[in-house]
Amino acid sequence: QVQLQESGGGSVQAGGSLRLSCASSGYTSNISNMAWFRRAPGKGREGVAAIDSDGASIYATSVKGRFTISKDNAENTLYLQMDSLKPEDTATYYCAASRSRYFGDYTLQDFAYASWGQGTQVTVSS
Repeated sequence: QVQLQESGGGSVQAGGSLRLSCASSGYTSNISNMAWFRRAPGKGREGVAAIDSDGASIYATSVKGRFTISKDNAENTLYLQMDSLKPEDTATYYCAASRSRYFGDYTLQDFAYASWGQGTQVTVSS
């Protein structure tokens, strides 16, 4: 079993930056893909970015060019660098992990992930 814990959320003004972290523990050797999702008030969960075991990454169109996903395998930590933040980025952000090596059209769908963190709140004011 894998445990995930997010941190780094907060409140910033539009145009600002935040870096989210996700520390993983437990059976981390089973993890292949990891991802960030978000849920805005009144909306469904949205895939933001994902990274595979080789470091390849994909992004949602809404964040491409502004967000960067990365990981530190030695520290078992996933990151999401968020720059040029917009009010519409306001949401609870979750990290997720999967044992699947599939990395394609469904990689930013929540059904592809079995392990989830509790979430961290990001609020962007205009």
